[in-house]
Amino acid sequence: MAAELHPRSGKLIGLSNSNRTARRNQPVQEFNHGLVLSKEPLRDRDVFTVRIDKKVNSWSGSIEIGVTALDPAGLDFPSSATGLKGGSWIVSGCSVLRDGRSVLEEYGRDLDQLAEGDRVGIQRSSRGELHLWVNGQDCGAAASGLPPKLWAVVDLYGKCTQVTVNPVYFKLYSGICCPYPLYLSLFPLSVPELSCSHSRPDKFPNNLDAGEGGNINTPTGNGGVGQGVVTGGMTTNDALLFHEKCGTLIKLSNNNKTAERRRPLDEFNNGVVMTNRPLRHNEMFEIRIDKLVDKWSGSIEIGVTTHNPNNLDYPATMTNLRSGTIMMSGCGILTNGKGTRREYCEFSLDELQEGDHIGLMRKASGALHFYINGIDQGVAAAQTPGVVYGVVDLYGMAVKVTIVHNHNHSDRLRRNNAIMRALSPDVGRPRPSLSLTPDAEGPDRLLFHANCGQKAAIISDGRTALRPHATDDFNHGVVLSSRPLRSNEVFQVRIDKMVDKWAGSIEIGVTTHNPAYLQLPSTMTNLRSGTWMMTGNGVMHNGTTILDEYGHNLDRLKAGDTVGVVRKEDGSLHFFVNGVAQGPAAWNVPPSVYAVVDLYGQAAQATIMDDMVDLPPLPEDSSEGPTAMSPGSPCSVGGASTTNDLRFHHLHGTNAVITNGGRTALRQNCRSEFNDAIVISNRCLRDGELFEIIIQKMVDRWSGSIEAGVTAIRPDELEFPNTMTDIDYDTWMLSGTAIMQDGNTMRNNYGCDLDSLTTGSRIGMMRSATGDLHYYINGVDQGVACSGLPPEVYAVIDLYGQCVQVSITSSSGPLDNSLCTSNITEKSFPIHSPVAGVAHRLHSKHGKNVVLLGDGCQAVRVGGYAHGIVFSAKELKADELFEVRIDEVDEQWCGSLHIGLTTLAPPELPSCPLSGLSPSLPQLRTKVTWLLCGSEVRRNSVLQRQNYCCSLDRLTVGNRVGVKRCSDDTMHIFIDGEDMGPAATAVAKNVYAVLDLYGRITAVSIVSSSLLEDMESVKAPSLSSDSCSEGEDDSSPELKRGDEPCALVPTVMAFLENHGKNIQLSNQNLTAARVSSYNQGLLVTAQPLARQQLFQFQIDRLNPSWTSSLSLGVIGHSPDRLNFPSTACCLKRSAWLLQRDSVFHNSLKICENYGPNLDTCPEGTVLGLLVDANSCLHLYVNGMDQGVAAQDIPSPCYPFIDLYGQCEQVQTHTHSPTSGETRCQGDMEKADMVDGIKESVCWTPPPEVNPNKTCEYQALCSRFKDLLTLPDGYFNEDAKYNLCYCESCHKLRGDEAYYKRGEPPRDYALPFGWCRFALRIKPHCEVSNALKKWHIAYHGTSVGALRRTLDHSQLLPGTSSIFSVSPVKAEGPNGYSEPEENSAPGREVPRVRLSPTMRYSGMEIFAPKVQFQDPRSHRCHQAQVGFQVCVRPGSYKVGPQTLGHSEPLDPRFSNSEIEWITKEQGGTLLYGLLIRVE
Repeated sequence: MAAELHPRSGKLIGLSNSNRTARRNQPVQEFNHGLVLSKEPLRDRDVFTVRIDKKVNSWSGSIEIGVTALDPAGLDFPSSATGLKGGSWIVSGCSVLRDGRSVLEEYGRDLDQLAEGDRVGIQRSSRGELHLWVNGQDCGAAASGLPPKLWAVVDLYGKCTQVTVNPVYFKLYSGICCPYPLYLSLFPLSVPELSCSHSRPDKFPNNLDAGEGGNINTPTGNGGVGQGVVTGGMTTNDALLFHEKCGTLIKLSNNNKTAERRRPLDEFNNGVVMTNRPLRHNEMFEIRIDKLVDKWSGSIEIGVTTHNPNNLDYPATMTNLRSGTIMMSGCGILTNGKGTRREYCEFSLDELQEGDHIGLMRKASGALHFYINGIDQGVAAAQTPGVVYGVVDLYGMAVKVTIVHNHNHSDRLRRNNAIMRALSPDVGRPRPSLSLTPDAEGPDRLLFHANCGQKAAIISDGRTALRPHATDDFNHGVVLSSRPLRSNEVFQVRIDKMVDKWAGSIEIGVTTHNPAYLQLPSTMTNLRSGTWMMTGNGVMHNGTTILDEYGHNLDRLKAGDTVGVVRKEDGSLHFFVNGVAQGPAAWNVPPSVYAVVDLYGQAAQATIMDDMVDLPPLPEDSSEGPTAMSPGSPCSVGGASTTNDLRFHHLHGTNAVITNGGRTALRQNCRSEFNDAIVISNRCLRDGELFEIIIQKMVDRWSGSIEAGVTAIRPDELEFPNTMTDIDYDTWMLSGTAIMQDGNTMRNNYGCDLDSLTTGSRIGMMRSATGDLHYYINGVDQGVACSGLPPEVYAVIDLYGQCVQVSITSSSGPLDNSLCTSNITEKSFPIHSPVAGVAHRLHSKHGKNVVLLGDGCQAVRVGGYAHGIVFSAKELKADELFEVRIDEVDEQWCGSLHIGLTTLAPPELPSCPLSGLSPSLPQLRTKVTWLLCGSEVRRNSVLQRQNYCCSLDRLTVGNRVGVKRCSDDTMHIFIDGEDMGPAATAVAKNVYAVLDLYGRITAVSIVSSSLLEDMESVKAPSLSSDSCSEGEDDSSPELKRGDEPCALVPTVMAFLENHGKNIQLSNQNLTAARVSSYNQGLLVTAQPLARQQLFQFQIDRLNPSWTSSLSLGVIGHSPDRLNFPSTACCLKRSAWLLQRDSVFHNSLKICENYGPNLDTCPEGTVLGLLVDANSCLHLYVNGMDQGVAAQDIPSPCYPFIDLYGQCEQVQTHTHSPTSGETRCQGDMEKADMVDGIKESVCWTPPPEVNPNKTCEYQALCSRFKDLLTLPDGYFNEDAKYNLCYCESCHKLRGDEAYYKRGEPPRDYALPFGWCRFALRIKPHCEVSNALKKWHIAYHGTSVGALRRTLDHSQLLPGTSSIFSVSPVKAEGPNGYSEPEENSAPGREVPRVRLSPTMRYSGMEIFAPKVQFQDPRSHRCHQAQVGFQVCVRPGSYKVGPQTLGHSEPLDPRFSNSEIEWITKEQGGTLLYGLLIRVE
């Protein structure tokens, strides 16, 4: 029975595919009005099934399905199915509703969790019961007492946007369904339902195909009902051939059985061929790959199409066709050019070789299957049209194919096993039982339990678990096994899918909790009883870490890797990673534990593995861990072994695979990956012992080849890099002809060239007893490569570039037995004692519940759980550690210690006890404070970072906690002496350590000491932030010019000839221009960037036709081998990129809001890069250091520039700053500068370097100013004095947030977010002094007050700004506004409100917003206006804010000092008009 949807439907529904497919229009804008009904009423036991084709993430809720007694022909469709009345039963989520009211809350599967491709059906049984079917599984009775005449209802609600009706299935007996036509052919008479005592499978079959699983002799005389079910026999002898009409470059031969693409080295597409007739049901269409070329990426694609080749205008590639086409490309399925299944099978068509076979078959059921070397890859598409042609696209590497008619698969099966064994060496071998000790009872299959985490779903009959929306949530993905594990039974899962958005990954373990009754937590490590989990490279029991360093780090696993767990009979718990035992993780684990998998973070999907292929036996002695020494190891007592036990270690690079018992190593995906394939020996080399390998396989796709050497780094301590030459310590490598130590070339033209070796060549390495490294090529000693090697070194092989596979030879072993014994001394790791000096002290100002003891070295909280804030007695110096030890803990409280840094100076606080101090550190917001709270880093209570380190809530008596402000302006937290890494960046220089004895922690004592003065004196002097403040004297006039950080001399470096294809170099390679398009503009310097050298270049030309602009950064490897991608963001190997205002490392964002937005840099901007002595990367903009962008930059590194988008030309900057330009602000006279107008802090760019040219915000503010029709005579004619303070512009100039002005100096804030238009200053007395000696303030006003204020050139009483100027009665003698000498009694004295910050003066009560329409864009905006003014010192009084705000308005100015009041005429001088537009 062909199931169709009724033509009448919801108002947003569009029907297609003969009314079998329904799509909700406007799926992102609308979530309802998606109701569809079946065309005919349901028959008893019919299963009306739809497949979910498409979902979106914009909404909550999803598909709803049910039945209704309402005839769709006369139905007034409601907005959703739950609005149906008059006898309607709807399943929504996991609830059942009758006429819109819930009748069953918890039923079946949650429909909201179904994914694309899942099938859901509805059925009325003969007993009048409603049944829901999900992916072939009957969820049981949902309701009873249904009337006989019902229509199926499907609501495309919320996330569900498209469904397709499957053929109606008929229930043969309890649990088994088949297509309705087949039922009629098998059972032409009515068949009563069989007894429910019959067992039913978990899933009904998609079809009962004669070609699979046996022959079914169906009658054909029943009206042709059986047609198409049995194997379609050929009515004629016409064989499948290629159609004569084909792609423009195709040449047919061999009686149209062979197709070849002409000019394969010049063209990669236009190679489409199709079959000469449609495919019959169950007919195999198979081809053999005859020829490949290595020039292109991508390869053959194959599929079916409904298009007749006689009428088709052949596209360049078949995936460009947008209708009636299903293609297999790579390892995925594309329907009408769009990916519908990314990981369809284990094979990738791009990896197939000459001689491999590819086939396809359309089953009689409509299912499309693909075959690789004779192996069925499963259903690729469930519903394929009845008339389809076979299609082959000779794309990329694929050049020639031939149709195969003799389907003898034995040879292809052997080829298939060989391919799969190369990818997974265990394929095709005998598979032992899942248990380590076979169970005679035949255990039932391990599956996932249906009760799973909120964001998890179970599919594939319980074998696969996934987080359907893995990019939206990172937790709530806990799944458990359906039954307890037996002793020695291994539970193993394969990671099927990963996402790159989150940190952390899969976690695995066991629990005593029954999943049927367990309330699942968000993450399994939150469970505090009966649980053991492996997380990262540690083991946790009941949420507490019991092993810190255990086994392989799970966070480094990738899709395809496997993890497993087993509980042995002795109660010990062991974990496996990729089949390798990691050793005992826990003991005394009780029996009857359930396996647990937590799909956390990056892990999105996992599948249970049914077998453990070649699982190595667990060590009988549970004391042996994964790092146990072999008897022959030089580190063992036994001495040397007589047999050769050299193997490759089980730890290796991500793309490497170890096979053949550890003797063979290969790089998987060798045509798409060229690195990440480092392998290392399983033990140290003995003196005089040769480690030799033979090259077994190479490809000619890449440049470069094998690299070999030794390292003193233990394999379990090595973080495997992309290539071994990226390691910068204890490593010696031979690369080509160069001997490299720690990544640096120490010798060229060694006696051999590894890049010239071919398949069959042998490479050996030996460390002599004198510490010399020798290489052997085909058994011939090439001489001493380097000397001075440490005694314990491991052999290293990097399967790089062309080299794909190597094996250890039988020649490996001792060359000189007298050299085999070596004396190994035990390494010691001393604990560093505290820094010598005077012990730190706590400040006398502290929280009201704190008492200081021991001369300020100990703090005790004597009451409550809060008010325990304490400060360090002095500001911390750079790299000075402030550390305390926890002395007492009170378990009646929750919460724990908080620690951090603050700009709040305790000497400025009122006397102790500080009742006004915040009760806890997260509430301290009067000054900028960086703190660690639990495991979260916060700035002024705003969350900056999660999961920074282990939570401080776990601290107990004896633990030590410390904080350090490093010289690179980062805050580091130390726990028990271990540096947790940078917690915060851009930390101010003048900071105090601050602690909060909160919750459990009641007493601490100081264990650190301050740096001695003589130790500090040896450090190079540095300018503090105060010394760079405007208007201050030079605090260190004796500072040597060579020590000044701003005296950096730019380094002139030429660009490398190897660059992006759109780059053209000139001017002796000092100038680079992009000559076409908007990308392919990467260029790199020819020389590496030395430490403390500044590389600068200037933007010469911008093209406003494009969007975005240049980016820049450094790479940590030689650019000679660099294959330049189209843009810099595609650099993923040892690359640090500055793009817009963010920092990226290997294409992953590591920092935001850094420096100015590079997209706004105008022509003439000078950008620079510098790596300091601490290996930190700095960006310089017009000579201004923007601070640390990234750390741990390798040496050597090479600067690169991406001329992208608007940026079309740059040239290396050769301008040497003059002495006047290089002087620091500390050398300036007072008041030399007003906001950087007269002079800049270090080096002023040329006048034409003006960001105004490209700042859209300033242009918008300027257009608003023009609408005010103010006379031009009020404004300064020189536009360079107009400054924009938007985020990009002020960062581009390197503005500080605060400066000092006047005599005496007083702070003021720059008006960030505003745009200033300089006013013409009329000549009158004291103007010259005003620019130098007066203070700077701001005045918010209304648009209506502007003209009168400008007419008088100062703020006057009586302006229309009713908020800024107000008359007040003269106050008494103690008030400010006492009567002047000549004033009459009761005279009103006007006063003007000012502020040193626009955060106060720019508030809407002072500067009302007005709405205007931009004449260019015609968009409506809101604008505010104000003035920047000079104020005569002594003419105003500082007072508190009068608006009643309790929160601080500006971190630099207290609310009690943020408002200035003046009553003197002539005491203010207008300096600039300020405009802010929203």
